[in-house]
Amino acid sequence: MTDSIQNRGAARRLLVIYNPTAGGSRRRRFEAVLADLTDLGCPMDVRPTTGPGDAGHFAAEADAAEHDLIVAAGGDGTINEVVNGLVDLTEPRVRPPLAILPLGTANVLAAELGLQTVPRQIAEVIAGGAVRSVCLGQARGADGQVRIFSLMAGAGFDARVVDAVDLRLKRILGKGAYVVESLRQMCRRQPPPLRVTIDGRAYEAASVVVSNGRFYAGRFLLAPEARLDEPCLHACLFRYGDPFNTLRYAVALQRGNLPVSRGFKIVTGQDIRIEGEAGAPLQADGDIVTHIPVSIRSLPDALQMVTASGPGLA
Repeated sequence: MTDSIQNRGAARRLLVIYNPTAGGSRRRRFEAVLADLTDLGCPMDVRPTTGPGDAGHFAAEADAAEHDLIVAAGGDGTINEVVNGLVDLTEPRVRPPLAILPLGTANVLAAELGLQTVPRQIAEVIAGGAVRSVCLGQARGADGQVRIFSLMAGAGFDARVVDAVDLRLKRILGKGAYVVESLRQMCRRQPPPLRVTIDGRAYEAASVVVSNGRFYAGRFLLAPEARLDEPCLHACLFRYGDPFNTLRYAVALQRGNLPVSRGFKIVTGQDIRIEGEAGAPLQADGDIVTHIPVSIRSLPDALQMVTASGPGLA
């Protein structure tokens, strides 16, 4: 659908929430997008974050009377903070829709929304892209903490990698830091299998990624039928967790044929519970957010987002 701002032809007033840790080419991309938005006539209020929690706080305080859009400028983790600030299940109120300016390592949500990393294209989508409702996921951990995710929540191998990755190495190597930590994790003890219950049906897996979209770790195809605007979660079950099969899954993901690989199964559902080794981490949108056991459910039409014509939308 097309939003009312476009209908009246007014320039969008933007609240830009920016993670200033981005450097090099990402910093230049950010500055180029702001320059293009200025050329397109969009007034901007730019607020850099100074630490964890700032992005969510800025989003939670945003007023739809002052800003037509919130722009989350950063990686998937920064965007996740903004999403959690916008989606308040206990005190719902009208907040501006969300647009993204991708500055991260993987930029998975950008891929789902059809965004490239070309500054002019990003600016044009922010300034004039259609606003659509998207569905989200909610994870409730053993401690009762609730966390919203737009992309995925994972337990098992990928969560252990996210939990242990060296952040200093990540700043230097980007995605390479995850490859290094993946190799380390493959050499460690394999924990007991996870028990995954999906809409009352029980499964067992070494790892599970509950996906709300098609892609994983960039533009690698994980769940081909998943769509951001459909209220259905896709539980991607990895049956085997030994080093050989973990490596085989990784190669299949890179080649685009993971969905048809042996020992990999996708089960769709609305309510999912993951149980296993107590205290094992759960990652959501690339950050550790809680620990298992965890309950996950779909949140239909939970957020308004600015989109290009992306494959993650029906």
